[in-house]
Amino acid sequence: MDITFGDIQETALVTLAIRASETARPNPRIRDEKAAEIIRTLGVDVSKYDPFLSHEGVVARTIMFADALRALIEKFPDAVCINLGCGFDDKFSQVDNGRIEWFDVDLPDQIAVRRKVYEDRPRCTMMDGDALDGGWTAQLPKGRDYIIVLEGVVEYFTKEQTATCLHMLCDSFEHGWLVCEMNSPVMAKHSDKHDAIKNTNATFKWGTKSGAEFVELEPRMQLVSERSYNEEMRKHTLRGKLFAATVGKNLNNRIAVFAW
Repeated sequence: MDITFGDIQETALVTLAIRASETARPNPRIRDEKAAEIIRTLGVDVSKYDPFLSHEGVVARTIMFADALRALIEKFPDAVCINLGCGFDDKFSQVDNGRIEWFDVDLPDQIAVRRKVYEDRPRCTMMDGDALDGGWTAQLPKGRDYIIVLEGVVEYFTKEQTATCLHMLCDSFEHGWLVCEMNSPVMAKHSDKHDAIKNTNATFKWGTKSGAEFVELEPRMQLVSERSYNEEMRKHTLRGKLFAATVGKNLNNRIAVFAW
């Protein structure tokens, strides 16, 4: 498999490695056979991308994003769903209700790589698109309910780029829902201390203490909910529970839902 990763794309190896290794466990909390296939085919040692805390965090966020998306899709069963900055993620398989229309969107070079391991499927289409420029949105179906996913994306944006992204979404979709991963200001300053990201060339750019800071950047949005990954991590292991109760209280990433 001829796949070359850029600095940000390399972070996809973290989530791929973790989803693959979790899938291989006797009682996996999440299953991702495509991630396992990609890792097997690459044939490279990805152990450095799968340390304990990152493993638990990715498992937690996968579960929490799927739960949040299913809840929205239950309300809007014919929604257009957009995984913006999709990388190698396959959320469509996790949440498909047989009716939604799904678009996996990323920069052209990433989509070109993604096409080496995925094919378009009925109601699930790959598309070139930039989270900072809404030109690609003109190709989407009109007059629908829109659910946008930003997972593992905005932590690599500056504050100014984050504002540009939020403005683009509100300008492009009259009404919509955003399900977004958020990281802390402390972690944003210490990419070199992150147990998995330190093994890549990527760096975090900006973090927030609350989703309310996104609303300050784009007042058309309202914060519907915000939950720490600690809520899920503490359920599964003693180390996860201890982390959530101590340093993780201020460091762990969150999932936030916005509407406009």
